[in-house]
Amino acid sequence: MLRIIVILNIILLFGCSTTNQLSHTEQADSIIKYKNNSLTPARFSNLYPGKKNYLITCKEDCYQPSPLLECSSPAENCQFIGEQLIPQLNTGFTFRWLGHASFHIKSPEGTTLLLDPVSEQFDWPVNWAFRLANGFFRQEPKWPTLDEIDAVDAVLYSHVHYDHFNKDDIKTIGTNAKYFVPLGFGEHFPNDGYSINEMAWFSTTTLAELTLNFVPAHHFSSRILVPFVYEDNDATLWGGWVIEHQDKRIFFAGDTGYSKHFKDIQQRYGDMDVCLIPIASYYHKENSAWYRYVHTTPEDALLAAQELNCKVMIPWGYGNNSWKMGDHSSHSALLRLLKMHKEMNSKIPLYILNEGEEVRF
Repeated sequence: MLRIIVILNIILLFGCSTTNQLSHTEQADSIIKYKNNSLTPARFSNLYPGKKNYLITCKEDCYQPSPLLECSSPAENCQFIGEQLIPQLNTGFTFRWLGHASFHIKSPEGTTLLLDPVSEQFDWPVNWAFRLANGFFRQEPKWPTLDEIDAVDAVLYSHVHYDHFNKDDIKTIGTNAKYFVPLGFGEHFPNDGYSINEMAWFSTTTLAELTLNFVPAHHFSSRILVPFVYEDNDATLWGGWVIEHQDKRIFFAGDTGYSKHFKDIQQRYGDMDVCLIPIASYYHKENSAWYRYVHTTPEDALLAAQELNCKVMIPWGYGNNSWKMGDHSSHSALLRLLKMHKEMNSKIPLYILNEGEEVRF
């Protein structure tokens, strides 16, 4: 009898297991660049590694108070209160900024996307390690309702870092949505029946009426309890997205530093209508050069938007719901952006969202 029970338990264990549907999109003109000293498995590399010469850098009075921000204390716990004109781009897309890098996007036909959704803190136990090191948890953003989550058609991830990919969120989103991710990303999903498409740089696939293009970023990847241990670094790819609908293009940069890849993207796909570009996480007392190498300053972001010929730029990465990683304060990056937008005489229109707000262009 005991033997029968054991056999039945084994049958139930393996019979009820569900395998993810994992596919790969690599085309003839896709790009995959590996490090010269790659181990096994191979380690990915940025397209343009090496020392950077930045054209513009704010050097003084970078964080001047602005009447466009209403703050409870200097550059902290702020709301943008400036009047804004909505550019008439006729994309039909609606953009809701959920905080940090997370966006809820709806197409003109109603196809719904989540970009880098992280609704709460980092995955455990890294969340507690971060709190011990930095002394706080972030304020958690207002999240889409369960009905809105159930209606999500696809989730697009830029890279595997904890502030961009949270395993609790994919459990909530579930297996009805499709997941589009960089190469090597699928192994970080639980084996619960998810539909996962891993993509190389400049590879293309479709979702309903949308064309999804995975594009380069200048960053890195790791997904371990102890950061910067080489055995895990750069084993998964990183990047951004160009979402096309008819003749309209939406660009999501992912985490990135400034490099020539922005020009490459514009040359391949053309001018961008709406650009979602990070402006934060570039400052560190001891190691600002490294932080800027893999994150755009506000002036870097403006140069990138210029090279992409963005018709409007929505900045992200700062905010009341941010982790303030590599930032002076919750809204210091936005203050610097407003200053440098004027100082550089940028022709790229900005549209500033507070977390939880949405706009249709």
